[in-house]
Amino acid sequence: MNDLKVTIIQADLAWENKEENINKFSSFISEIKEETDLIILPEMFSTGFTMKAEKLAEDFKGKTVQWMKDIAKDKNAVLIGSIIIKVRELYYNRLVIMHSNGNIEYYDKRHLFRMGNEHYVYTQGKKKHISDVDGWKIRPLICYDIRFPVWSRNENDYDVLIYIANWPENRRDAWLTLLMARAIENQCYVIGVNRVGQDGNAISYSGDSVVINPKGKIISKTKAYKESVETLNLSISELTEFRQKFPVDIDADKFNII
Repeated sequence: MNDLKVTIIQADLAWENKEENINKFSSFISEIKEETDLIILPEMFSTGFTMKAEKLAEDFKGKTVQWMKDIAKDKNAVLIGSIIIKVRELYYNRLVIMHSNGNIEYYDKRHLFRMGNEHYVYTQGKKKHISDVDGWKIRPLICYDIRFPVWSRNENDYDVLIYIANWPENRRDAWLTLLMARAIENQCYVIGVNRVGQDGNAISYSGDSVVINPKGKIISKTKAYKESVETLNLSISELTEFRQKFPVDIDADKFNII
């Protein structure tokens, strides 16, 4: 298995404006000149973290999903980001994993942010999802999920844990601390991709998007508060050697999630 090239995009999102956001991310992605295997966008990248699901939702035949399909094909990479999806009469904060061949996988956010009334608008996801990207096992999660370590626990079934978010500036210390904790306890790479700027509810975001190695060290250079595109290399040998030399998983507690 080869190393994995990952691109994280930290951006200011236009409030409830799909066209402007899609155009912005098209421009950012066009700046990626080196080959990359995986491109990661923030939570609700086309709208911002809005509760106007009835107005802004689409299905898998919608414009945003088609755009993701076109981008993934053009860049020959997997593209990840969450959007508002309607299934029958239910709305989901759905993380879409778009493969370059047009295959779609997805994860529905399990832990809905009740302090923002998300649980009144969106339907809770029930299933975890692990995706294969060039032999790497990828576990994608969304924002508030990070506060629940049992849900993200590595049972020797993934190599990279991804959190996409709209995580406010006033809790940035918690964001960074929890990301490092998830990397250390799960002996995996952890990627956190958050937005910057201010949303339509006057909530500010610092970004603090990071890539963290299995020992809990930040290896990315993305700066807080600034829009940026960064591509990094994840080393399979570093991951494998660390797990072999320090096999904490042998002593892990067994559990079941109901």
